[in-house]
Amino acid sequence: MERLVIIPTYNEKENIEAIITAVMTLPIEFHVLVIDDGSPDGTAAIVHRLMETTYKDRLFIVERQGKQGLGTAYICGFRWAIEHQYDYVFEMDADFSHNPNDLLKLYEACANEGADLAIGSRYINGVNVVNWPMGRVLMSYFASFYVRTVLGVSIRDTTAGFVCYRRKVLETLELDKIRFKGYAFQIEMKFTAYKCGFNIKEVPIVFVNRVLGTSKMSGGIFSEALWGVMRLKICSWFRKYPKANA
Repeated sequence: MERLVIIPTYNEKENIEAIITAVMTLPIEFHVLVIDDGSPDGTAAIVHRLMETTYKDRLFIVERQGKQGLGTAYICGFRWAIEHQYDYVFEMDADFSHNPNDLLKLYEACANEGADLAIGSRYINGVNVVNWPMGRVLMSYFASFYVRTVLGVSIRDTTAGFVCYRRKVLETLELDKIRFKGYAFQIEMKFTAYKCGFNIKEVPIVFVNRVLGTSKMSGGIFSEALWGVMRLKICSWFRKYPKANA
């Protein structure tokens, strides 16, 4: 089994069938794992219907009780992917802010261009964000600048949530030591991969703000990222990271 796309969901009934269909109809085969945090709108029921009628053996779901955070959803998915021996594991939003066609570019970067971790980057070629208020664009852009400065990494889009990992990266990172749940989770994963010595490549994408459904963004997420970066830096002085070639 090669490629697994992990899609965390909470109240995504407007998007979930369309995003699954878009991934499943790409020219190379992807499997999809939905991690649903008890969506009261029936998101999980739609996934189950598609599992039974259309995408048997390619679509899977893990249902959790209540909202437990984006980071814990991905960690759950990563463990599932490792257990089922997927070679390439992707993070992607359910709301079409990430273009499913760009999965092909992320896969190419890891499978054929030597990357261990490929990031769908909004900021590697200028600012490629559509339909965001200017204040949010500036906040996101300067947040990435802040992260680069504090952590000493060259990654332009440290908070990106559109990513491809080789399985060996997830097996090395000590997932039980990943602490953050929101934006800081994305930063922590990339920083840990960097400290382990993995090859990280940014792939330019265009990020489009959701059209259907409700954003899960909150002020608390940005606050976690702000203070989480300082904590990551300080903790890195005392932590011994596993090495990529170990």
